[in-house]
Amino acid sequence: RKNTNFKHEVFCSCVIMATEAKKKEIYTHETPWPIYGMNWSVRPDYRFRLAIGSFIEEYSNRVEIVQLNEETEQFMVTGHLDHPYPTTKIQWCPSENNLTKPDILATSGDYLRIWEVDSKNPQSIPMRCLLNNNKNSEFCAPLTSFDWNDTDPSIIGTSSIDTTCTIWNIETQQAKTQLIAHDKEVFDIAFKKGVDIFASVGADGSVRMFDLRSLEHSTIIYESEEMMPLLRLAWNKQDPNYLATIVMDLPKVVILDIRSPSHPVAELHGHMACVNAIAWAPHSSCHVCSAGDDSQALIWDLSHMPKPVEDPILAYKAEAEINQLQWSSYQPDWVAIAFANNLQILRV
Repeated sequence: RKNTNFKHEVFCSCVIMATEAKKKEIYTHETPWPIYGMNWSVRPDYRFRLAIGSFIEEYSNRVEIVQLNEETEQFMVTGHLDHPYPTTKIQWCPSENNLTKPDILATSGDYLRIWEVDSKNPQSIPMRCLLNNNKNSEFCAPLTSFDWNDTDPSIIGTSSIDTTCTIWNIETQQAKTQLIAHDKEVFDIAFKKGVDIFASVGADGSVRMFDLRSLEHSTIIYESEEMMPLLRLAWNKQDPNYLATIVMDLPKVVILDIRSPSHPVAELHGHMACVNAIAWAPHSSCHVCSAGDDSQALIWDLSHMPKPVEDPILAYKAEAEINQLQWSSYQPDWVAIAFANNLQILRV
C-alpha cells in the first residue's frame, strides 16, 4: 500500500510538473474590453510585443501596446492610444528589421491612420497622419481592412464598404490609385509577394486579383457558391500561388491556386462553427492556421495537396469564440489569438 501511495504521489507530482511546463507554452493577457484588432511587432529588439485594439460599440476605443516580460511571465502595457471607433485592423510596419527606422504602426476604422511609437518615451504614440481620399464629403465610408506591402513599406492598400480599394503612398500621404474593386462592399485586401499584385474579397462572393501596372482589368479567381460573402483573405508569402479565404457563416477554409482559378485546390472542414480568421505560417509554404466560433485554433498541413486534407495536425481549444488570429513572422514558433477579453499567445 505504501508503494502504491508513493507511485500515486510521484504520478501526481509529474502531472503538476507537466502542467507547469505546459503553461510556459501559453501566456495570457486580460483586458477590460473585448479584443478585435491585433498584430505582432516584427522588430527584433521587441520580442513578444503586440498591438491590440478594443471592440467597444461606441466612439471611444483604445489601442494598447503590450509586451511579455519573460522573467515575470506577465504581459505589460508599454503604451496606448485613444482611437475613434474600434479598429478593423492593426498592423506594424513589416520591414522594421532596420532598427534605425521609425517604430510605426497603422490602424483602420473610419480612416487609415499612421502612428509612431516614441523610442525615448514608448508611452507616447502620436499620430503621424490621417489618410482620407474622400475630401469632398463630410461623411466617410468605413474601412474594413488594409494590407501593408512587405516589399515596399511606403505602400498600403485599403478596402472599404463603398466597393473601392485605395493604394496609398504613406510617405507622400497621397493616394496612388483608387478603384472600384467589387460590386458590393470589399471586406479584405492582401498583397502578393512583390509590389504590384494584390487581391481582394467582398460581399459579392468573389476573389479578385489586380495588377497595379494594368488596372483596366482584374481577374476573378474564385466565386463562392450562391455568391456568399467572402470575409477574409490571406496570401501565402512563401508560395504566392496559394491564397486562403473564408466564407461568411461557414465552418470551412477555402484554399485557392491562382494557376487554376474557379475551383478550390482544397477545402478545410475541421471547425464546428464559422471560421473568423486565417493565417499562413510565415516560415513554411504548406501550413495554415484557422480559428473560429467553435473556440478552436487549428493548424493544417497542406503538403499533400491536391489530395484531400482530412484533419488538422494541431488543435487548441480556447475558453470562448476566437475572433482574431495572427502568426508571428519574427518568432514563427508563436501564434496569437484573441477571444472575449483575452489575448493569448501559443507556442506551436
